[in-house]
Formats: sequence, structure tokens, C-alpha cells
Amino acid sequence: MLRPLRRLIGHSWVLSGLVWLGTLAPAQAAVDLRVAVRQTTANLQVGSSTNALIRNGQGQVLGEIAGMSSFAVGRQGNQLAFDRWRATEVWIEPQGDGYVWIGDRWYRGRTQLRQSGNGILAINHVDLEDYLYSVVGAEAIPSWPQEALKAQAVAARTYALKKRSENAGKPYDLDTTTATQVYKGLNSEYSTTHAAVNATESQVMTYNGSVILAVFHSSSGGHTENVEDIWSQPLPYLRGVVDYDQSSPVYQWSKTISAARLGELVGGVGTVKQLIPQRATPQGRVITMKVIGDRGTKNISGDQLRSLLELRSTLINARIQQGDVYIYGKGFGHGVGMSQWGANGLAAQGIDYQQILRHYYQNATIAKLTPR
Repeated sequence: MLRPLRRLIGHSWVLSGLVWLGTLAPAQAAVDLRVAVRQTTANLQVGSSTNALIRNGQGQVLGEIAGMSSFAVGRQGNQLAFDRWRATEVWIEPQGDGYVWIGDRWYRGRTQLRQSGNGILAINHVDLEDYLYSVVGAEAIPSWPQEALKAQAVAARTYALKKRSENAGKPYDLDTTTATQVYKGLNSEYSTTHAAVNATESQVMTYNGSVILAVFHSSSGGHTENVEDIWSQPLPYLRGVVDYDQSSPVYQWSKTISAARLGELVGGVGTVKQLIPQRATPQGRVITMKVIGDRGTKNISGDQLRSLLELRSTLINARIQQGDVYIYGKGFGHGVGMSQWGANGLAAQGIDYQQILRHYYQNATIAKLTPR
């Protein structure tokens, strides 16, 4: 049986300019998102809080499962084995206001199970606004000021729609990790995140009438980056700006590792004797680092170094003394777009979410999704 419910909280659109009339009319532009909750898993426990219909990939009803029960799904040849049913694809559709159980937690919406390699791919189909209740709570701190949470809601909504458009021909739009946006189902929903999402319902950031790539990160360490210095070609709305993230617990940090161990991780250089940045962004993030050891020299990217040492960012300086490497860093994340701790800092000063968004997404406009 499923564990008891503990914290239940009870495709076509155009953009219009956001007009402020004191209150916003209820949004009508429902958007279905496809979120990969489990990927290539061999076995999966699924269920529903209410009675749920079970359909195959053609939409035919195979049967019904009782509420508050769960089932193990596995592979049998080229089919999924779900209780007494066998199908190449299975849908679980809770009735009424039910929730779906996928793996180890509850989610809103319905579940699509399909084959992926030798495993099972579980996709949560969920309304965009319902999805954001969870994402805002997982990406930001729920006790932050409402204006910071509203900024996060608009950024996350914009990012989700951008990815939905880019991945239209793929099995899913987003996953549940920092590779896209963190999503934990009902586990990360709070009354404050509900309030922030509802207050900004259907609002997105646009440039020249198109939804922008509204990337964000935890903390920049004092100044965000131009996107072309980190990833790609210039974008007029992803420009480096002064950050207000000084209250972040990772605004400054440090890490120590032995020079011998660092040499082992880098490989082929022996004990590290020097670390010399070869290329860096205007704000100081390392793009390429020369690693000089007693047995060789190697150039590695800042991202490689960050991954090897599990650093919070590539905004670092290093010194080597008596066989140890001391790394001094600032910020957490890639440094492009909105700084979440910076948004919190601005909100604490009384800055509203619209100003926060316009600060971090230069030249972008707040617009609203409306039905055709």
C-alpha cells in the first residue's frame, strides 16, 4: 500500500502586454507540461490517491485501480507489466482531485509510463501552474519575501515554456534536476509558493514577443555574467549586472585539497605545483586553467575543475602552500540570468518582483499568456 497522504494542498496561447489594473483577471491558458520524473528505471512503484483509470497508449481504458493502492511496474519483453495488464505504454489517470504516486512521492496530474531502452520512463503530465507550486518551493526558499518568490515563479514559468517549445518533438519537456528545474511534487509545495504562483498567474518574460531563455542560478558572487562569456552567442536580455547576493551563505566559500590528490584527479601531471588561469570571463570565472605538476602540464576547463573538485562555481582563486591547494570561491552556479539570492536581497529592500526581473533580464518585458 502507499504511504499515507501527508501534505496534500488542497496548448495553445499568445502573448499580450501585461496591463496593471489593480488585480489580474483569472488566466485561461492551461498548458500541459511533460516532466520526466524517473528515467530508465528497471522497476517502479506507481499508484493514485483516488480511484484511477488505466489506459494504454491508444487511449483505450484497460481497467481501474483503487485509491491509496500501489503497484510495481516492470518490463516483460517489449511490454510493460502493470498489475494484470500488459501494454507497450500505460497511463494512470486519477479521478477527481487525485494525485499520482511515482517512485517515492506524490505528484499532481497524471502519469505516462513508456519503454526506454531496457527500462521504464515515467513522465508526469501536469498543468504548468500546478507544476510551479512545486518548482518555486524546490528552487527558492519558501520563507523568502513574496516578491522574491514571485520573481522565481515568473522566471520558472518562462523557462518551462521555453523548454516545452524546444523539446516539442521529444518524449518530455523537462526533468526534475538542476539540469532543467528542480521539481519534487507535493513535497516542495508551501502556502507561500502557492501565493507567489497565483499572484503571477500566466506571467512570463519576453523579448520581441518571444519567451526568453530565463535561466537563473543561486548566487553570482557579486556580479552576473554576459551569456556569451559562459555558453553561447550574445542575447540582449542575458547581460551581466550588479548582484545583490551578499546575504547568500555561499557568497564566499573555500575548499582545501592536497596537491597530490588534485594531481590524481586531473591525471597525468603528478603532484600539482601551480594553477594558472589561462582564460577567464570579465567577472573572473575561470574558462581554462593550466595545471602544472612535477610530472607534466595539462590545460583543463573551469567546468572540468569544478566537477572534479565539486566546487560551487568557477569564480575562484587558488594558492598552493606546503603541499595543499587552497581554493577561494564566490557564488554558486553558472552566474547567468537571475541570481536567486540576489532576488531575495532586492526583495528585502522593498523592490517588487517586476523590477527584480527587469534588473536580471535586461531589455525583457513582462507579458501574460492569454487564450487564442
